Amino acid sequence: MISLTDSQKIGMGLTGFGVFFLFFGMILFFDKALLAIGNILFVAGLSFVIGLERTFRFFFQRHKMKATGFFLGGVFVVLIGWPIVGVVLEVYGFFLLFRGFFPVAVGFIRRVPILGSLLNLPGISGLVDKVGESNTMV
Repeated sequence: MISLTDSQKIGMGLTGFGVFFLFFGMILFFDKALLAIGNILFVAGLSFVIGLERTFRFFFQRHKMKATGFFLGGVFVVLIGWPIVGVVLEVYGFFLLFRGFFPVAVGFIRRVPILGSLLNLPGISGLVDKVGESNTMV
């Protein structure tokens, strides 16, 4: 079992609440206050989980600058009051940032008994194969 430090536990809680507020803000027709709170909690939780230095190294790598610009730009746009545009920018930046993690996640989910069989259905299989491909950022 993985042991977590107290700051990592706090970070997991902050990240979880951030995802909850982002999801809830989208369900309530892109409520800008909930989205702003969710963004702040998500980024703060991420820095608690992996540490400030590793967070900065992750976001500000040379090949991830475009993705970071879209993600943090989307956070800023949500904070100034344009939630739909901000969320679109954030989602695009999120997919660019975590593109390398998707093949690992798809491989893991395919080994889960029920979810793996769902991912192998004819219509879903092609889409999951595209998401699970390991591409370098351009």
